Formats: sequence, structure tokens, C-alpha cells
Amino acid sequence: MSRIGKLPVAIPAGVEVKVDDNNLVSVKGPKGKLQEQISKIIKVQINEGELAVTRERDSKAHRAQHGLARTLINNMVEGVTNGFEKKLHLVGVGYKCEKQGQKLVLHVGYSHPVVMEDPDGITTECPSATDIIVKGTDKAIVGNYAANIRAWRKPEPYKGKGIKYIDEVIRRKEGKTGAK
Repeated sequence: MSRIGKLPVAIPAGVEVKVDDNNLVSVKGPKGKLQEQISKIIKVQINEGELAVTRERDSKAHRAQHGLARTLINNMVEGVTNGFEKKLHLVGVGYKCEKQGQKLVLHVGYSHPVVMEDPDGITTECPSATDIIVKGTDKAIVGNYAANIRAWRKPEPYKGKGIKYIDEVIRRKEGKTGAK
């Protein structure tokens, strides 16, 4: 049995979970509403205050979907209650960011500023000129948008310049040595 799949998903107060006949799971909470289509080979049952995910057989396909379905549902419940966030930091001379309405403007060494529009359900903040916080309810969209921001200038190993996650460790390399 899947170690992750067999764990129940606790449904906190203020969160409403619905499962229809086609295994479409809808979660509604204080931060918003999310939906996810779960594979039909997985059964989702709501019991008093918690949600259980079970599978019919022990085949490879059933085992693969079991833990995935439970994690997707748990992420939806977590997203509508607390939300998710990713923090990025800009390192480099002249690198800075700013917000202009729903747009994030990055100055990261190109001849022009990079302008990125915030997707639906995602908010970005710039608490300082070199920090970016991406917030939202859907974990996948938050992570994807943060990765798209980072892709404009990935950190390089010699000087460490670029856009990096706050908790990311950049392995530094030694530069060229003077040959004699």
C-alpha cells in the first residue's frame, strides 16, 4: 500500500470539499476555490472531517495514481486555507524589480526591462528592490510562475549573479588562474 496514499486528508473548519460522479474534486475555502479531475481508477470518499483515497487493485497503474491523487487533494486543501508562496532574490549590480499594477518589471541586465503579467490567481510582491514574493492558492501555478521569473537570469556559478530562490544554494566555481 502506498505510504502517502493511505494517509487521510484532514478537512479543516471553513473548507468545503465536494466529489462528483466523474471524480471531479472541488475544494472551496477562505482563499478561493480549486478543482482537480482525479483518475477514475481511484476512489475518493468523504468521512467525518477527513477525506480518504483508496484504489481497487494493486496494479502498477493503480499504485502510481494512488499517492498522486492524495497529494493533489491535500495541496488543494492546503492552498485554499493557507496558500503557497515562493520567494526569489535578485543578485547582481543594477538588478532590480518593481510592481506596476498587475505587471512585474525586472531589470536584469538586458537593454530593455522585462515585463511579466501576473496570471489569474497569482499575486507578486516586491518588498524590496531585490526580492520577489509569488503567492497563490494553486501550488503548481505558483511554482511554474516562479520558475518562469527565474528563467530570465538563472544564477551563474562564477559570480553568483542572477535570479535565485531564497533557499537555493549556488555552488561556486573558481575562475581562471593566471598561467605563467
